Amino acid sequence: MRRHNEGTEATGSPERADGSRPGAIGPRRRRAAAGLCATALLLAGCAMPRPHVPLQANAQGGRTFYVSPQGDDGDDGRTPQTAWRTLRHADALRFKPGDRLRLKGGARFTGTLSIGPGDAGDVRRPVVIESYGSGRATIAAVGTRGIEVHDTSGVSIRDLVIVGDRASYRLQDGIAFVSDLPGDRKLPYVRVSGVEVSGFRNGVRLHGGAAGSGFRDVRITDSVLHDNQDAGLVTDGPAFDAQRPAYAHDRVTVSKVTAYANVGDPGARDRNTGSGIVLGSVSHGLVEQSVAHGNGAASAADAKEGPEGIWTYNSTRMTFQRNVSYDNHTGSRVDGGGFGLDNNVSDSLMQYNLAYGNDGAGFLAYTAVLNDAHKNNTIRFNVSHSNARKIQEYGGIVAFGARLTNLAIYQNTVLATANGPVRAPALRLEPSLGSVTVRNNVLATDGPPVVSALGAFDTAAVLMQGNDYHGAGALNLLWGDRWYSDLATWRGETGQEQLGPQATGTDADPCLTQVPLPTAGPRVGSAGPARGALASRCADALKGAAVDLRAIGVDPGPVDYFGAPLSGSPGVGAAAHAGPSA
Repeated sequence: MRRHNEGTEATGSPERADGSRPGAIGPRRRRAAAGLCATALLLAGCAMPRPHVPLQANAQGGRTFYVSPQGDDGDDGRTPQTAWRTLRHADALRFKPGDRLRLKGGARFTGTLSIGPGDAGDVRRPVVIESYGSGRATIAAVGTRGIEVHDTSGVSIRDLVIVGDRASYRLQDGIAFVSDLPGDRKLPYVRVSGVEVSGFRNGVRLHGGAAGSGFRDVRITDSVLHDNQDAGLVTDGPAFDAQRPAYAHDRVTVSKVTAYANVGDPGARDRNTGSGIVLGSVSHGLVEQSVAHGNGAASAADAKEGPEGIWTYNSTRMTFQRNVSYDNHTGSRVDGGGFGLDNNVSDSLMQYNLAYGNDGAGFLAYTAVLNDAHKNNTIRFNVSHSNARKIQEYGGIVAFGARLTNLAIYQNTVLATANGPVRAPALRLEPSLGSVTVRNNVLATDGPPVVSALGAFDTAAVLMQGNDYHGAGALNLLWGDRWYSDLATWRGETGQEQLGPQATGTDADPCLTQVPLPTAGPRVGSAGPARGALASRCADALKGAAVDLRAIGVDPGPVDYFGAPLSGSPGVGAAAHAGPSA
């Protein structure tokens, strides 16, 4: 029935139509046994059997099975009173559409569950694995995965705690959906909700096949993934081919997931480890109202790569919105940031997110491959403050790589603060960039460079319009090999901050202040000690420096960072007006 069981052999005998197995006490045998026990009760100490309860289908039309520490593997498992006792026995079950496997809440079960190609349900009648009674049941894996779903779908896993041991931490996934089917086949309907997963290599993983097989209509919600080695949540698929891109997974939603203390592998120097949420090989993905913090502290990749809080690669049509990513780290000299659009990401959007206190960039757009696959992405209405705490070569918002085109960066608020000798800029731009627009952002520092552009970009490569550039003291802007301390001089020599004959932009003080996360703003499931977003108390005074995005064909969206409706030109920064504290 099941493969990929990571060393755990399924046991048990085939079930009868009523759910019982040969060797179990069926209805007729129970009546005979009851008579014998009544006769010999005093002489032999025979225990009276439980009364037979007629079995009914559940609301989905399937069967329901129970597992309890007080159960008996010789019973039929069909009621709480006739529950099975061990996870090993339940793992022998062949699931059918609509079936439910229910583990007693508050109890701990050692072992693993595997659902193979001959099992599982469908979109209308999924197989459900869940807790019952009070609290959540715990699955304690011993050198194995906690739950594996292999080459099948129609599965909902909910309201469980799944923990691994040392061997699982090094090698296994807590919840794994694996497809190695031939061809570009997408298995429909995956649900994971209300779970807590810790002590594995990855907390939750979706793995696609070499030909692009994977999963479709995936929802991972209301869960906590912590103290795993490589990542809290990861999806992956085949190697990326820019000429014929194939994505393993389609329509993946991650909502209200908290990923923390996934620290990384100190022995892995050839790969990145220690990320919070990583979506690779996804088409049409959404990450919202989620939190990543305290990840990556033990990562040790070489200088080529490292972890991030929340990021995507080899993907298209992705949206990251209303998330918080803070205090993430890297053990190398790269990455360790809040949010990332990495290699081969296209037609994707990051909006209404907050990043602060990360080792690397607050928001990163990057590609290391020489193709045209990193394109048509947008970073808007985000807040970045006090990022690049470890790596000066980053900044609040960073764009660079081998070939990166059609990137729009607008309506963000960035404050870069020095961390001892580390003095990263608010905005960093590096070759090779093409058709990158940077408009209506607040770019402020307490002393580091406001902008560090390691290329004297012409306006076809990078176009800056309507931004506020404010530093402590002089402007302090690097453009190519030239430093500028005067906005007018830079504008005149480079053609930046011009809209036709009109001069745009300003170096006025935006009067930034921290404000609590508002009810109407980027709601998150469990933000922890979020230090709040940044609002400009002088936002209305900066409006004259902005460009009207709608007038130049850019739709800024319906609301600003704080959820305020946008009407007319939104001004400069992530807040349309002075913010909720004004």
